[in-house]
Amino acid sequence: MPRIKKLDTRLSNQIAAGEVVDRPASVLKELIENSLDAGSSSIEIDIEAGGTRRIRVKDDGCGIAAEDITLALDSHATSKIINLNDLEAVATLGFRGEALASISSVSRTELTTNDGEDVSKGMVAQCAGRDMEVEIKAAGRARGTTVDVKDLFFNTPARKKFLRKERTEYSHLEEIFLRNALSRFDVGFRMAHNGKVIYVLRNCDNEVDREQRVAKLLGAQFMQSAITVDVKHAGYRLSGWVAQPEYSRSQADRQYFFVNGRVVRDKIITHAVKQAYRDVLFHGRHPAYVLYFDLDHAAVDVNVHPAKHEVRFRDSRSVHDFIFRSLHRVLADVRPAHNVEATGSPQVQYAGESLSVIDSQASLVLEKNHVRDSVAVYESDAFSSPVTTANYIGLGQEARQGFGVQSLEKLFADQAGAASTDEVVLPLGYALAQLHGIYILAQNSVGLVIVDMHAAHERITYERMKKSFAENKLQTQPLLVPIAVSLSRQEVDCVTANIETLEKLGLVLQVSSDEQLVIREVPVMLASQNAEQLTRDIVADFLEFGSSQRIGDHMDDILSTMACHGSVRANRSLSIPEMNALLRDMEETERSGQCNHGRPTWTQLSIQELDKLFLRGR
Repeated sequence: MPRIKKLDTRLSNQIAAGEVVDRPASVLKELIENSLDAGSSSIEIDIEAGGTRRIRVKDDGCGIAAEDITLALDSHATSKIINLNDLEAVATLGFRGEALASISSVSRTELTTNDGEDVSKGMVAQCAGRDMEVEIKAAGRARGTTVDVKDLFFNTPARKKFLRKERTEYSHLEEIFLRNALSRFDVGFRMAHNGKVIYVLRNCDNEVDREQRVAKLLGAQFMQSAITVDVKHAGYRLSGWVAQPEYSRSQADRQYFFVNGRVVRDKIITHAVKQAYRDVLFHGRHPAYVLYFDLDHAAVDVNVHPAKHEVRFRDSRSVHDFIFRSLHRVLADVRPAHNVEATGSPQVQYAGESLSVIDSQASLVLEKNHVRDSVAVYESDAFSSPVTTANYIGLGQEARQGFGVQSLEKLFADQAGAASTDEVVLPLGYALAQLHGIYILAQNSVGLVIVDMHAAHERITYERMKKSFAENKLQTQPLLVPIAVSLSRQEVDCVTANIETLEKLGLVLQVSSDEQLVIREVPVMLASQNAEQLTRDIVADFLEFGSSQRIGDHMDDILSTMACHGSVRANRSLSIPEMNALLRDMEETERSGQCNHGRPTWTQLSIQELDKLFLRGR
């Protein structure tokens, strides 16, 4: 083994460059972060050949003092931290002091800067990688800094071979630009590639400007489906936008999460967001969001990764719970609002307040008595066939709640003072017909509403079962004739091991032999369903999830399976009053915009959209 010796400056900088600079996008990231830390209000970016030929970043920040220029290009030299205490509460994007040294060691770098108002006091420093020798001379420029990086990896051909095609490298550069443009709305950005201007983003002074920037960067469709988030609690703040579940993605390519202004990829955060979307996202799809999480700088460690992609929270469980609960509540409140935008797109409701209001004169209004008359038929016939109108009053309180009477009465009470006459404004309007036993067609103030009746009722049943289970009020109904079910020995053993959990779900089973059990009681809400098939499906879920702990973690999945059994099936003929009552329950049920599997439950076609289909007005 050779003797230990200190590495020379050039070699150590190139080793550091291997950690900090792996492609042109890494250079752009470091330069933009330096500009933001310098207090810039405007940043201009020019790129050539996907960044391999040139990356030029110009800002109007505070600039660098003339006597500090040489240090700026030296390794581990920075103005952003002084002692260990500063490192424990980093408030800047950069702090290691190795970016410019690493970049200049593998490129031809030119740094032009001025920290004053006198244009003639500007200075330029040049460094061509080889021996890290810096040449400094006067150069006129206004206050700020320009870093011009040319011929990246010209002196490390092995590294250059790993670069991809120009289009691929540019896509990575563009992603870095998007992240920074989304992180700082108060800063204006311009980016050009090969002489062509790609983005020009002005400084954003208000919420409308910020939303317009997001729409320009991520697409108008994202903002059209976005729900505004702004939650504060115990020193934490979560703000930004999350897309409604129907705007899901096949890849996790529209997920931007900023911690104190720094974009990060964190497992704890990703898991919290994923759990919040669990009940409403289609299998295999990914949510889209732009979220900003702010907390005390001392409560998060950013000195974890050389490229600063990761962070470590002092209290990760508290952070996870705050993010999960905040987004879970926001997504739960997505339902047909009491007003629908005139554009025809479904409007969301957050924290009990509609996010937009339309002219009340244009709203469809129905008499309360007309709607109230439809309740008994819906409850007694459509979703619980053994119950008749005559014996409906004899049902228990849970059954009445399960079939929506109280929610309808609440709707009537809430609307009692809203209109001068005896009328109620209905977001989903009034049912017109049923299409092929699958869809409900309704008319509201905007136009035509189309509802997938099975998907909608599945969500309604699921939410009620979750609430009842959480309150330990999932009541059971004994079967007049117990049902014997033949199962495998493994399935019977699973039932025996989880008999108490099954009883909490309202399924009372008795094991009669090694391969047979008897169903004695079922949940009241599912009393009319096929008890044998329900039992087989629930046991299959228990086998899939395995241990008792995992079963508890997946209890919502099990309740979802049960809700599917308790929902009105396709090809089931419903009367107009039955359809109307289902629409009313959708308006009052959390997450009713999607079924348990993430599929949309309803959509809207405006009069304008219908007119276009038939070329009216041309």
